[in-house]
Amino acid sequence: MSDALDKAEAAAREAAVNTAAVQIALAAVELAKAAQQQPHQCHHDAPKQEFNAKKWLVIGGVGSVCALAFAVASIAIAIGACCATGCFLILRSIWQSTQKGK
Repeated sequence: MSDALDKAEAAAREAAVNTAAVQIALAAVELAKAAQQQPHQCHHDAPKQEFNAKKWLVIGGVGSVCALAFAVASIAIAIGACCATGCFLILRSIWQSTQKGK
């Protein structure tokens, strides 16, 4: 009798565990369904924007002018650096020759 009672208790425990696992699985399924049922915003009503060639021509023109300005400024900086280096070399040579003459 005790053996049958133990088996019945074990079966009851197993059923309780299985019931909890099934309830968790069902809750997960319901949660997934609820997530899928959220209202989807449809963007079909938004007016289509037409291609504006003038806008892109202006952007290209401004970009080209900025690129050319940057190139000219870079060349001016390079020329200035070369001139400054030459001046410093000449002044150093003059300074050294005056120091030797004293």
